[in-house]
Amino acid sequence: MPTLAQDAPTGDAPPPEAPTPATVAGRQTYTPADFARFSPKTALDMLNQVPGFVVRSDDQGRGLGEASTNVLVNGERVALKSESIEDRLQRISAEKVERIEIVDGATLGIPGLSGQVANIVTKAGRLTGQFAWRTRFRPEYVKPNWFGGNVSISGTTDRLEYSLSLANNAGRGAAEGPSTIYDGTGAVIETRQTHIKNVIEAPKVAASLKWRGPGTSVLNLSGSYRWTFQDNSDIEFNQRPGLPDRTRIYDPTDRARGYELGGDYEFALGPGRLKLIGLERYNHDRYREDFVYYPADGSPANGSRYTNVSESGEHIGRAEYSWKMLDGDFQLAAEAAFNRYNGEAHIFDLNPAGINFIEIPFPAGTGGVTEDRYEAILTHGRQLSDNLSLQVSAGGEYSKIAQTGSMGLVRSFRRPKGSVSLAWKPQPGLDLSLKLARKVGQLSFGDFLATADIYQGNNNAGNIELVPPQSWELDLEAKKDLGAWGSTTLTLFGRKYDDYIDVIPIPGGGESRGNIDHASLYGVQLVSTIKLDPIGLKGAKIDSNFQWQSSNVIDPVLGIGRRFSNDTDRHADATLRHDLPGSDWAYGVGFEYNHVQPYFRLFEIGRQYEGPTYTYAFVENKDVFGLTVRAQWFNVANGRRIVRRTVFDGPRDVSPVLFVEDTNQGVGDLFDITVSGKF
Repeated sequence: MPTLAQDAPTGDAPPPEAPTPATVAGRQTYTPADFARFSPKTALDMLNQVPGFVVRSDDQGRGLGEASTNVLVNGERVALKSESIEDRLQRISAEKVERIEIVDGATLGIPGLSGQVANIVTKAGRLTGQFAWRTRFRPEYVKPNWFGGNVSISGTTDRLEYSLSLANNAGRGAAEGPSTIYDGTGAVIETRQTHIKNVIEAPKVAASLKWRGPGTSVLNLSGSYRWTFQDNSDIEFNQRPGLPDRTRIYDPTDRARGYELGGDYEFALGPGRLKLIGLERYNHDRYREDFVYYPADGSPANGSRYTNVSESGEHIGRAEYSWKMLDGDFQLAAEAAFNRYNGEAHIFDLNPAGINFIEIPFPAGTGGVTEDRYEAILTHGRQLSDNLSLQVSAGGEYSKIAQTGSMGLVRSFRRPKGSVSLAWKPQPGLDLSLKLARKVGQLSFGDFLATADIYQGNNNAGNIELVPPQSWELDLEAKKDLGAWGSTTLTLFGRKYDDYIDVIPIPGGGESRGNIDHASLYGVQLVSTIKLDPIGLKGAKIDSNFQWQSSNVIDPVLGIGRRFSNDTDRHADATLRHDLPGSDWAYGVGFEYNHVQPYFRLFEIGRQYEGPTYTYAFVENKDVFGLTVRAQWFNVANGRRIVRRTVFDGPRDVSPVLFVEDTNQGVGDLFDITVSGKF
């Protein structure tokens, strides 16, 4: 969706045209004047209006590794773990953005980058501040969100850059409606009326500091602390033929906190430059859920409780030495990452009187995992010709995973990794890039331990034999500048996985996350910005994103090919935005569509999704006493929450259907108001 805006021109003069870049030395360059009609307050507001560009965030895996986000700040990678690149860009005032450059990542000499990359170039300036207050109303579904938004200050001197921010990523989820349960013959055995409410408050304070030291040395420091308060309410009224009615209450709660401290120091050394990077992060999570039935005839309640307390942390040390040699750029990077996870889970059942919870032994839910990871990568980039660039990286990774608990195990892995990227500009306005990469995936430490799902009865037994997945990844990207009409980017991608992770049967009749030998995925994405000025609709544009993909994995139960569980194989979204010439007003409409594949477990097949189409409309004024005010109505066309489950009376390849659940619930109208400004 389009971002908020500020400082729109007033009076009768028409606003500047939509962003149209200047091309300098193979780079498309946008200046603040190109975004004036949108009245941006932050660097993120500006970047979101770059035609045909979509921010790609870091994968947030363990360690830092090579760059994966497609946004740089002053030509430097921003090393992020506990926050996104969007969070960081929200702390950069639009007043401090000198320009935005769009360039192919393979030409930058930064390992891991390929395709279109945005470089945010900032300038020195006075202390500035910006804020956005966001509220959401879902009448009759959940209480309003009053305290969402963010506020930040930032400043720059000749040697120092600093920022401080406070944000609350508040959320409100809700659904209400019926479910019908059928037996294997199609007869109705139960009807349910459910009201689900989710309330999330996630405040976070963050700060960053950049100091230009002696000579060309640069020091970056950053830190953040966050809290999460999540309270859910799921109340359901059941009716069963021939049995007493009952009320079911399901009320999971989650309390989490965590911090991150990081920094890097870069300086000249010998023929090149050395950057030393360090990062420490910690997370603590306390989760509990109760699932209780209260019969209407006054008989004792029955139900269960599940609790899980976990701690995780990470220490990272990384060194990058870069130098020029043989008409090219070289970088040697080495990294060590030490990760830890400890979890303690408990299960309880209500006693026969329906009053007290009695603990049930669950030793497989308690234990710990540590991982020591080391990697080294050598990268070389060079210009093959005036319009053709090459980047090659090669290296490897060593990891040792040690588990504690009921079945401790220590294992080690050695895996090669690397990539080859080409960037070609065959003619002005057309950029092509090709990247082939060998990647090593990471394991979720929680999958080693058993977990209990008392809501739907899908328990994972835990799997100490998990192996990190590996993949070959191929991406071909073509960006075409359409001139006065805008810009479009077409991406073809393919993935071939070894040791793919999915839910598999395990000895003894249970199921858990485990490895499947091979899997594959391929698809296409088209991201476009089409300006409507050439047809006379001044100040209007359409931003769109269409993606289709297909996947294949051998089902571990049936032994035949199928799609990935819960795979969003079709996505489409488009927004028409019109900034009215000669005024501070803008309006727009849009839609988002998602098609989701079914999920597959040992005893169950199901499909759950929302929408599948959501529609919205908004109106915005960019000068309400100097503030930008935006009002949006989301879910105009009544998108729904859909769940269809088929549960079998044993393994699904040999067992009859136990029951079928059909749920169709409304999620309500969502009314959002955002007020943003600067100080």
